[in-house]
Amino acid sequence: MKRLQTFGQWAVAQLVRLIFAALRALGPDRASNLGACVGPRVGVWTRNHEQMMENLRLAFPEKTEAERLAIARDAWANLGRTVCEYPHLEALFDVEGGRVEADEATHARFEALRLSGRPALVFAAHMGNWELPAVAAFKLGQPAAILYRTPNNPFIAADIVAMREPIMGRLIAAGMTAPIRMAEALDQGLTLGMLVDQRFGRGPRVPFFGHPVAANPFLARLAKRFEAPVHGLRAIRLPNNRFRLELTEALELPRDAKGQVDVEAGTALVNRIIEGWVRETPGQWLWMHRRWRA
Repeated sequence: MKRLQTFGQWAVAQLVRLIFAALRALGPDRASNLGACVGPRVGVWTRNHEQMMENLRLAFPEKTEAERLAIARDAWANLGRTVCEYPHLEALFDVEGGRVEADEATHARFEALRLSGRPALVFAAHMGNWELPAVAAFKLGQPAAILYRTPNNPFIAADIVAMREPIMGRLIAAGMTAPIRMAEALDQGLTLGMLVDQRFGRGPRVPFFGHPVAANPFLARLAKRFEAPVHGLRAIRLPNNRFRLELTEALELPRDAKGQVDVEAGTALVNRIIEGWVRETPGQWLWMHRRWRA
């Protein structure tokens, strides 16, 4: 049975490699547009679509069902684009070619982080193309380590690492040893990036769109231990397969009576910022995740 399972995983990996090869042959624009076309047509027929609509009803009770459905279709299109853009991440980060823009404040903050030589914490969310912020930080000269979730298929996991590491920096797989490796990265003065917008069952419950959610506290815990600055980073999807990068200024995290970072209040602050991002571009967030699960 184990050999059969391994063969099945290998066969799936071969299919994924063929799909990625086909997407590479299409080029970044046609691949992204293909994803936008296929995503809504397939997504609305999956079980995840009802979960998405339930989440949208929780978050936007004031909107009509038609308005929520329009957001859902945009979210499926965004997911389709993001998946099909995966083989083109390096090409997508093309400042000179006009694919990526950033204002002077974002450039200045990246440069200040690079020159400081100090560790920093950067959070992102599953918005726009959520892989692009990690590529951007690395390409802009920021020594970085990225926390990521390992696919269950070991062959695909190895391919993902081979694809990501040259364009993102050090990769830290989520798991039992991840906290140790994250601390090591900060000890070495690296910028540690992580996606923090999904449910974390052992985390504190904080407000998100007016409802309590179990949130990931690791960012605030690390900020408390290392006194490292915390920034938010997002890549907003623009027309014509372009993006705008935004790096926030360092957050003033809430402190407790001892002057230390208040982990729960800091986690709540990060989630308020992410909620603001989602409200700005609701069709670019990953609504199908069970964010409000008890």
